[in-house]
Amino acid sequence: MRERLDPYREHDLVARAAYEAEAFRDLYNHYFPKVYAYVAYRVQHRQDTEDLVSEIFLVVTERIHDFEYRGENTFSAWIFKIAFHVVSRFRRQQARQPLASLDSLPEIKGNDLLPDQTIMRKERFLELVRLVDTLPPRRQEVITLRYFAGLRNQEIAQVLGLDERTVASHISRGLKQLYQRFAPESEQNR
Repeated sequence: MRERLDPYREHDLVARAAYEAEAFRDLYNHYFPKVYAYVAYRVQHRQDTEDLVSEIFLVVTERIHDFEYRGENTFSAWIFKIAFHVVSRFRRQQARQPLASLDSLPEIKGNDLLPDQTIMRKERFLELVRLVDTLPPRRQEVITLRYFAGLRNQEIAQVLGLDERTVASHISRGLKQLYQRFAPESEQNR
């Protein structure tokens, strides 16, 4: 996961991004991997992911002049609020698709893993994706924003319009539910 931008640098980039391509490019380069990871997890098809990420950053370029910087994490929360709405609209428009196949999952990096180890990792990741999909919708979003997009609780609260304690509760309960569901299945596969 990329380092966080220094709040002063981020504020400067946001202020200049509305009229300076280089500043916007710096913001884009910083936020693209996080937004891409979030969208890729939520839609699970590469072409849809690329289309939606493009749409998200198009909305950002169109609306950045309206954005008011109110302190650390507000820009991150603003981008992910846009991402959340774009992905939510897409998912409502789509009939619920079956989950991704092993071939459509992104490459999982490891230290020179053997092909069978890579396949096993992908299978475990796919099972984790299936388990996250069994959580209540709000909890899915919180877990996805936390662990796939790398947002902090405060940012998640801003994106979803929740209290920070509620976000922490969703994370705690979600992880507990995932552990309870994942652990028995992992033991069966040994």
